[in-house]
Amino acid sequence: MKRLSTIIIAALATVAGCSTSAPAQSPALPTSAVEEVMVKTSLLTLNDANLTGNYDVMFAKMAKPFRDSYSADTLKQAFKSFAGHHIDAIAAMPIISTSAPVVDGRGALLLRGRFDTTPSRLTYELDFSVSEGEWKLVAIDVKVRSLATSASAVDLVAHAAADLAHAEGRH
Repeated sequence: MKRLSTIIIAALATVAGCSTSAPAQSPALPTSAVEEVMVKTSLLTLNDANLTGNYDVMFAKMAKPFRDSYSADTLKQAFKSFAGHHIDAIAAMPIISTSAPVVDGRGALLLRGRFDTTPSRLTYELDFSVSEGEWKLVAIDVKVRSLATSASAVDLVAHAAADLAHAEGRH
């Protein structure tokens, strides 16, 4: 399959020392219904940004560590290979989790899954961090891959992430 683009935006973590303050308590793992809302809201916001070219709303919904490190234009550049492509068909589809939701050692809530879309499959890896008292998106990795084996098949791949080490202060 032809790979259109891979965009990786990440801040390099430099940890000079450990924080002595106790980390804020993370909210509970979401129920499956809330997980579905988090996934669909994130992806439909990305869809709207891709269709309009305006990433301001998506940027405003990101976790503070992301907003502190990047701009709405950074998101626009990261997802330029998606520009004009609709992924809104997922609104009426159930999510198919590929792994159970988990909070990792950094305190990030990891949601992984896909949608049974055809002729292409949409997969996602979404990381949420506690920001301003709630789970907010801090990293998004979305792939739309053709299910066909044709050499002319097109893949759309994009990734945007903030440095979770920065989130230790639970902004």
